[in-house]
Amino acid sequence: MKLMRKGLSNHAGFSLVELMVAMIIGLFLTLGVFTMFSMSSSNVTTTSQFNQLQENGRIALALMERDISQLGFMGDITGTELVRGVNTTLLAAIIPTGDDCIGGGINNASFPNTTSSHFRKLWGYEAGVGTESLACLTNVVKNTDVIQIKRLSGPPTTNPNDVNRYYIGATANQAIIFSGSQPTPTLDNGRFWEYVHRVYYIQNDGSIPVLRRRLLLNGGMNTSGSYEQLVEGIENMRILYGFDNDENSTMKERAVKGCASKTVKELQWKFFPCRLLCIHDGDTRTKCTSVLRIRILYFEHARSNLSTLPLLLQNNTPYS
Repeated sequence: MKLMRKGLSNHAGFSLVELMVAMIIGLFLTLGVFTMFSMSSSNVTTTSQFNQLQENGRIALALMERDISQLGFMGDITGTELVRGVNTTLLAAIIPTGDDCIGGGINNASFPNTTSSHFRKLWGYEAGVGTESLACLTNVVKNTDVIQIKRLSGPPTTNPNDVNRYYIGATANQAIIFSGSQPTPTLDNGRFWEYVHRVYYIQNDGSIPVLRRRLLLNGGMNTSGSYEQLVEGIENMRILYGFDNDENSTMKERAVKGCASKTVKELQWKFFPCRLLCIHDGDTRTKCTSVLRIRILYFEHARSNLSTLPLLLQNNTPYS
């Protein structure tokens, strides 16, 4: 019996205190493992969202870059003012005001009018600032920029017959505007190009800000296909315009806040509230080609964990 008791004492287990200490240590180790797993999962999610933000920004820049880099391009008549009844013939039906996107100035509809004022191919404004705006747009996010662009889309086409589009036939001294549903006009030594009029702006879809685009289609800019939702999550778009008022094409860049003067003597970067896209120092025919470069800045936010982390993307697009 004594031998049995001695044998049992040699195989004694852990005490209650030892078991409790071991359990606490195990709980701490388990908590640490779960904490590391949670942090790793959160980092993966954050990285994925940040990558999505960057991808959205790149898409937004890519969508706008071609329009901006080619704005004002009018085929063989590029650089010449389009004056209806002088060097421009309008065969297409005039778009009603309510179906068009008409910007500031006396000649800023989709098609040039009969006035001798400069036909604006570039215009924009900051939503909610001042009185200038595009009546065709509603609920634009306040303090975001809007930009209106007109150009021809290349390469030239030999079949200008898409019934949803407008086209311009151009030579060095003549332009004819017509729709794809009309017979192709005869134009000696001319080429035909699709005519593009687009407006970029930001509008909320519920609580999500979205970069959107309005398109000119046959019948105007208020048709069912004229509305495009491009990129979600673009909270703000800021556009700076570089000017060369003395027409020497020099690129002397500097950031300028506000509008110290209405006369720009050298190329400057200005935020749009200056409203100097077409400089009018007593000359209503001043060309918008004095805008040599456009800088676009996007501000994005993710919809969850990254709500406090802004992402700034920018693109310098030359316009010449």
